[in-house]
Amino acid sequence: MYHIECDTHTHTIYSRHAYSTIEENVRAASEKGIKLLGSTDHFSEMLFPDYKDVKNYQYFFGTNMWPRQFHGVTLLRGCEADIVDMEGHMFGFDNIITKSIVGDEMESPMPLIDMVFRRMDYVIASVHSKRHTVGHSAAENTQMFINALSHPKVLFIGHIGRSGVEFEMDPVLKAAKDMNKALEINEASFSYEGHHQSLCRQVAVRCAELGVKIAVNTDAHMAYEIGNASKALAMLEDIHFPEELIITRTRESFLEALRASGVFTDNIIK
Repeated sequence: MYHIECDTHTHTIYSRHAYSTIEENVRAASEKGIKLLGSTDHFSEMLFPDYKDVKNYQYFFGTNMWPRQFHGVTLLRGCEADIVDMEGHMFGFDNIITKSIVGDEMESPMPLIDMVFRRMDYVIASVHSKRHTVGHSAAENTQMFINALSHPKVLFIGHIGRSGVEFEMDPVLKAAKDMNKALEINEASFSYEGHHQSLCRQVAVRCAELGVKIAVNTDAHMAYEIGNASKALAMLEDIHFPEELIITRTRESFLEALRASGVFTDNIIK
């Protein structure tokens, strides 16, 4: 059975429909032998009625307090940002923040996305709401994904197999390879009814054929789910997916992928 030492798409109670704290997730990772955990809460309008208020994002602003090594696990700071338009922009790009969380005027106003992303080690770009894609073609959706993947902080597209958006597979996969980035095979996708599982398999098969990297993750919304990607891994084993293309297979392979992509180049994490 294939094995992964990293889980780089996980959620805490900050995501509101998740149920564990960051420490509970890290402890669960440690107990399960996960050596690197990426905490990637939602950065999306789904979280707050007043989603433009900067005060709602203090959780991300304070992630620098997290230790890099926590209960024997390397802990990375990330977020899962929603793709919100056909240009591939992500949530917060058009929300210019002029006041700090205490209400003081900022000397240099900036987009909310920049305030959050600059604190992140990496970002997952995902589609949740599909309303902006209605009436658009597969080719247009394809370019949307490529544009999002092109953002300097984005390492991979999240759960593309269950985005519910029609797209042309090869151009997205080839763009990911050219950028030294990845696509995600997401364990949670195998829990949904419908064609998600078959589409994930198609993505994986074509990634293997083209030599495109993938990130295998749980998308855990509770601590007990951390590290359990058995269905996704079984599918990958069934198609004889090349293990060397799985960037989450070891702590070292994920850190190497981060640096090779240019998303995170800080040598603070050895």
